[in-house]
Amino acid sequence: MKGLVYGGPGSRSWTVIPDPTIQEPRDAIIRVDAVTICGTDLHILGGDVPEVAVGRVLGHEAVGTVVETGSGISGLAKGDRVLASCISACGICRYCRQGTYGQCLGGGGWILGHLVDGVQAEYARIPFADLSTYKLPEQVTDETAVLLADILPTSYEVGVLNGDVRPGDTVVVVGAGPIGLAAVLTARLYSPARIVMIDKAESRLQAAKTIGADDTILVGTDDPLGIVQALTGGLGADVVIEAVGTPQTFELCTTLVRPGGHIANVGVHGKPATLHLEDLWSRDVTITTGLVDTYSTPQLLDMLVAGQLDVGHLVTHRFELGDVAEAYDVFADPARTGALKVVLSR
Repeated sequence: MKGLVYGGPGSRSWTVIPDPTIQEPRDAIIRVDAVTICGTDLHILGGDVPEVAVGRVLGHEAVGTVVETGSGISGLAKGDRVLASCISACGICRYCRQGTYGQCLGGGGWILGHLVDGVQAEYARIPFADLSTYKLPEQVTDETAVLLADILPTSYEVGVLNGDVRPGDTVVVVGAGPIGLAAVLTARLYSPARIVMIDKAESRLQAAKTIGADDTILVGTDDPLGIVQALTGGLGADVVIEAVGTPQTFELCTTLVRPGGHIANVGVHGKPATLHLEDLWSRDVTITTGLVDTYSTPQLLDMLVAGQLDVGHLVTHRFELGDVAEAYDVFADPARTGALKVVLSR
């Protein structure tokens, strides 16, 4: 079979690799039917995630069909159509027992495309498949379902829930990539008074308006601090969600939040960011970080089936699975291509 193999910073190749095999009783092998590319994959290629070994198959978001299960699997059978979560959970350790699956001590957490081979391939091994896959109803398409593997639970859990978005809040999202846009969608579930999106690409700001942002701010042209203060009577935002992962965007978030407000960092940071405690220490600001746990995936899937979430605008480009190199080039250059989320299918 073929898979996308990491060759070190800046290097990737779609090449022949061995077929995956059952290694543990709770493994399953899936035929990958749809897969997508995450901003975290770009961070890996940029050298920001040094734990990823050369030779690793990338990818942690997929929909597939089960072709084989280990002896320890129950409730999952050959032919089942499943969502493969970006987070694997042993279900036994202290963290898994409290639903903090991203911190799993039993060999799980974020391992796909990170510590073990991922899903940007024709077939993939899914560890702890009994707890780390979700059977999909017929009415949910592969393209829609794959968005629940990572970006929707990440934006919802690490952004909206950690940020404690409440009715009537002013929410500012910094970064109109897929995570930031998903944060707009899921923040809307809590009836904020206003959602403001900040980005440097006009096309992404227009996408944010399409899915529910009330105001947009173009970096380099507009004054983010002045606009947010004008919209909030000089107070600042109740919740600021950082969805980029650079020192500049994190520091911007700290200037936009009001006293008593929340900063929810979702972006993957590859460099240190300065924490200006000389300004923040007296302002009662709560700062949260987090790796997604995906405990909300079943709830989000139910909302998707019920029509409570409209994710149709998030996918902008579609490719055949073998065209993954072109898909990466398109996804990595959104200013030129207008790409939000790309989906690769068989």
